[in-house]
Amino acid sequence: MAVARMATRSHGVVTRRQPLAAGVSRREIAHRLATGALLQEHRGVYRVGHRAPSVEARYLAAVLACGEGALLSGQAAGHLWSLLKGAAPMPEVTAPTERRIAGIRTRRSRTIDPADATTCRGIPVTTVPFTLIALAAQLDAEELARACHEAGVRYDTTPRQVDDVLLRRPNAPGTRQLRAVLHGDVKVSLSKLEARFIALLREHELPLPQTNRPAGARRVDCRWPLQRLTVELDGYRYHRSRHAWEQDRRREREARARGDDFRRYTYGDVLERPELMLAELKALIASTEGALPDAPSVVAVPRTKS
Repeated sequence: MAVARMATRSHGVVTRRQPLAAGVSRREIAHRLATGALLQEHRGVYRVGHRAPSVEARYLAAVLACGEGALLSGQAAGHLWSLLKGAAPMPEVTAPTERRIAGIRTRRSRTIDPADATTCRGIPVTTVPFTLIALAAQLDAEELARACHEAGVRYDTTPRQVDDVLLRRPNAPGTRQLRAVLHGDVKVSLSKLEARFIALLREHELPLPQTNRPAGARRVDCRWPLQRLTVELDGYRYHRSRHAWEQDRRREREARARGDDFRRYTYGDVLERPELMLAELKALIASTEGALPDAPSVVAVPRTKS
């Protein structure tokens, strides 16, 4: 029972040291392994037999097998943070000492700053900004752009936060590609909502905005710099919580602080009743014809997370 109680707090995974420290004998551990009450995942790392396997259990077992200071990293970390779609990649772990363990892609790094380590779902893992830097060496530009977009939407990750980590890792592979993505030189794949919005603009011969590019401290969905207009497209998936509501209001205040007019359009505005939205945009854009390009802002944009 002691082993089962330990396992419930860690996705059904325990190390050999844990039951020994709780008074379970080596003979009892061997008996449980023989009967299937414990299943060996890696040397010295077990999963309680009655618990169904999960991605979290697999990833945590891999981290524990790599020893003190190990962190889930790379594409496995990207999957855990929900930055990457599709099937779970094989465990990838970065550790201070070199390890070679079957079924785990391991990397050695003695230079991971404590600020780059955290936990997600109870699993030691690299932070979202650090994970994006690792992904930059593994993904093509389109895939990396999607991951950066997900990081901004899900965790309010900003280009500045990633740049802060890059200062500590200036020679990280893929840095040039990552900077291009972060600063808008690579197009981010559009969601259905954004794709339909752009298609409507083209159909009605309206000027196209910059999309998913930095403006001040964070990315914005759509911006017309010449017209000083910012548009945010609100899908229900990412805008239904109180936190999201608060951040949406902050995003609006920052747009107005840099001198932009601001509009927010929903799924219904774009895909179900676009006529009013298009009429409003036509009027806004027409009213700014002949406007000057952006001038340096005299209003300081707060550095708080979005």
